[in-house]
Amino acid sequence: MVKKSEYSAKNINVLKGLEAVRKRPAMYIGDVSSRGLHHLVNEVVDNSIDEALAGYCDRIEVIINKDGSVTVNDNGRGIPVDIHPIEKRSALEVVMTVLHAGGKFDKATYKVSGGLHGVGVSVVNALSEWMKVVVKRDGKVYFQEYRRGAPQGNVKEIGKTKKNETGTFITFMPDKEIFTTTEFKFDTLAQRMRELAYLNKTITIKIRDERNGGEEATYHFKGGLVEFVKYLNESRTPLHKPIYVEGIKDNTPVEVALQYTDNYTENILSYVNNINTAEGGTHLSGFKTALTRALNNYAIKNKLIKEGKLTLTGEDFREGLTAVISVKVAEPQFEGQTKTKLGNSEIRSAVEILVFEKLSDFLEENPSVAKKIIEKCTRAAEARLAARKARDLARRKNALDNMNLPGKLADCSISDPEHCEIYIVEGDSAGGSAKQGRDRQFQAILPLKGKILNVEKAKINKILENNEIKAIISAIGAGIGADFDESKARYGKIILMTDADIDGSHIRTLLLTFIYRYMKDLITTGKVYIAQPPLYRIKKGKEEFYAFNDKERDEILKRLKVNGKKGKEEISTDKEEIDGGEEKIKGVSISRYKGLGEMNPEQLWQTTMNPETRTVLQVTIESAAAADKIFETLMGDDVEPRRAFIEKNAKYVRNLDV
Repeated sequence: MVKKSEYSAKNINVLKGLEAVRKRPAMYIGDVSSRGLHHLVNEVVDNSIDEALAGYCDRIEVIINKDGSVTVNDNGRGIPVDIHPIEKRSALEVVMTVLHAGGKFDKATYKVSGGLHGVGVSVVNALSEWMKVVVKRDGKVYFQEYRRGAPQGNVKEIGKTKKNETGTFITFMPDKEIFTTTEFKFDTLAQRMRELAYLNKTITIKIRDERNGGEEATYHFKGGLVEFVKYLNESRTPLHKPIYVEGIKDNTPVEVALQYTDNYTENILSYVNNINTAEGGTHLSGFKTALTRALNNYAIKNKLIKEGKLTLTGEDFREGLTAVISVKVAEPQFEGQTKTKLGNSEIRSAVEILVFEKLSDFLEENPSVAKKIIEKCTRAAEARLAARKARDLARRKNALDNMNLPGKLADCSISDPEHCEIYIVEGDSAGGSAKQGRDRQFQAILPLKGKILNVEKAKINKILENNEIKAIISAIGAGIGADFDESKARYGKIILMTDADIDGSHIRTLLLTFIYRYMKDLITTGKVYIAQPPLYRIKKGKEEFYAFNDKERDEILKRLKVNGKKGKEEISTDKEEIDGGEEKIKGVSISRYKGLGEMNPEQLWQTTMNPETRTVLQVTIESAAAADKIFETLMGDDVEPRRAFIEKNAKYVRNLDV
């Protein structure tokens, strides 16, 4: 008989103050990895942006300090410091130590505000080893310090300010007890600051890294979204100058900038109160409907397309389109898996009506631009029709119908997508080992022959003629492009497994480019992963160890008391050459894998495919704008941006195959 444990009032735990945040940090910031770490800065900056949206701030500065802490300061009104009528303590302390406390809940203070959940700076405080806040307002300077969210004394006056000088200065040190890494990346923060500057054209944002050389950047874009679109299209050939639409409909400010290029994919970014809505929502739906109606009406009215001969769809009108949509919503309702999909139904009609009216006027006033756009859309429709047959062959009838599955796919036996995963593997040799080493119940293997087509440079009909791409589409079973339905995907995990060399990296980039352009929802819903095969196998007697980089190899050798430290030259001292690419040092053999095909099925399972021992990296879109920019730079036609990217990032290369 199972003994029943006592369950009474004393078993109910009440977490006071910010204890809940420290107990379950991922509930508030997503995770405790590098992503969650950088989110801390975004939360603090969001408060400064709210001041800017209210019209009280035009300068924000972010500093990564030498000790690893971060300072965010602005010239807003400064957080109030007077005594809160209910809490009976300084309003500054309330804001910094109480969840869901702040001016953004009072619509008289902030008509719109950023952030999804209103937890903001108090969460940053709770997850910081220490935080220091300086407030300038009413001619005085105030200060308070905190340790892991707890005030270290009351708010105190520490000086006087210059006339009319106001602002808030927050410095915090992320807690090593919470985060897996506390090292901030300048580029990650700079991407978000640039994005915010584009979205808020009245603001100047400066970011500075006081570690290692003092890298810095200042972002201020008078053109706002127009400059944002130009930035996104730097590596593309535009067909016209950006079109800008701005207005207020039903008390909702709407801004849109759009431009067509000679590219074959669409790139639409949508924002609500400066939040990137990766899953779209009602504002995006309203924009798409307005775009299709305006262009279709103009084309028919001016006889640029013949009715009955060729019907253009929304997909045709969006080929080669780059657009940024930004709306400011007083009470946004977010939904979707990542809470970044706008659900307010009234916003759809507001965006649709305003964009349709303004865009229709633009087309009438600029017939030469309108004609170029319609010609581009017509060519897209012709390519779509040419691809229809190939598309129908590639699309699965339903998730359980195996009729159209590629012959080289070794499928898994269970059919529940949530418990299935597919390895897309480079080469027949590695594919063979993976098929033998896998768990057949839930792991499917799709080997690819050579490099797939670079979809950044190809029309849809050419893409669907590529055998390797057709195999991927039919194996995943969720369609492609505008017809893609993530819910029909046959696998809960899509894992890319390529060699750890230059060719492998290129193949992985080609695959990611295809998925990002034509199956993007797989990334936004967290279904795409990159396998991490080991670089070294180290064997001593019957013991085997695997190392995924030089550092791990050196640590293993140290544990085995082998005096090899860094670099092949040092490792190779006092060694005896062995056949098969191995080195032997004092009875310890070291093998460096040049490709997946060198591993036998058991080794591949143990190191790269066994869920209990493998390491896989989840592919995420930290910034949709930055992701699009990188794919276009690396895979597009323009050589100069690619050369500049390589020159800037060459210093970060650790392993280069010659």
